[in-house]
Amino acid sequence: MDRWLGKSGLKVSRLCFGSLTLGPLQAGLPLTAGAALLRTAFEAGVNFVDTAQIYGTYPYIREALRGFAGDVVIASKAYAYSAAQMAAAVEEARRELNRDVVEIFLLHEQESALTFAGHRAAWEYLLALKQKGTIKAVGISTHAVAGVRAATADPDLDVVHPLINMAGLGIIDGTVAEMTTAIAAAYTAGKGIYGMKVLGGGNLFAQAPEALAWALDQPHLHAIAVGMQNERELAANLAFFQSREVAPGVWREVRRRKRRLLIEEWCTGCGRCVTVCPQGALGLVDSRAVVKAGSCVLCGYCSRVCRDFCIKVV
Repeated sequence: MDRWLGKSGLKVSRLCFGSLTLGPLQAGLPLTAGAALLRTAFEAGVNFVDTAQIYGTYPYIREALRGFAGDVVIASKAYAYSAAQMAAAVEEARRELNRDVVEIFLLHEQESALTFAGHRAAWEYLLALKQKGTIKAVGISTHAVAGVRAATADPDLDVVHPLINMAGLGIIDGTVAEMTTAIAAAYTAGKGIYGMKVLGGGNLFAQAPEALAWALDQPHLHAIAVGMQNERELAANLAFFQSREVAPGVWREVRRRKRRLLIEEWCTGCGRCVTVCPQGALGLVDSRAVVKAGSCVLCGYCSRVCRDFCIKVV
């Protein structure tokens, strides 16, 4: 069942297709395969897709939308600090998606009121584009309780995309209870809320039915972004979100699936990945990047700064 995304004026499916998993930061699916999976989701009633400037998934979405008659809400994001950087990011999205209007545009990974303030010029540019109608709703994505609180306090902000899962994996400054409380306050303030990492970046695959059920039971999430890489995962999520029975064999396959952050042997230990990891999940040992057990949520953001292309989620 579709829901209004807060006071944004946008109506979205409860299941949002998280496209990060399709692109070069993760599966690197061929364009035709990734686009076909998205198109199958759209035709099954999923009308909400999450992407970002760094994901490299605009071509998949553009191809999936080719000839599709239904309405699809696209949410994208950028790390921009200045108006010029945000202008470039939005124009890239419009061009690569072949759309005049991008429904939702977010500042990527805002973790507190302080970091939000550091992006003020980019934020004001987004607000100007919303006034022009180039963007319909603006907001932030965040892995932090403080980020959700900062979003709630801004009357011009429409949408919050927070990290939330039953185990609290990836919340960088608090507990599950603190995050759900902050999300509830944002919801009450009229913000549209769509959650991310409800499977803990893949770390909760062994508990997938329980983790998804927990997320769907959260009353203050209008939608939930879930990454998918194949038709079986899509079918399972469609059934689960529609309260239909999922075949036991599908859950067994999901539980068996193991994903990890691979750091190739040619890593030179430059440390760039360590500095950008929002979870503090990377370190340097013997001049080589290593993953700290239990800390990585498999977002793949570290791979975007690796000059030697030696990091990937597999």
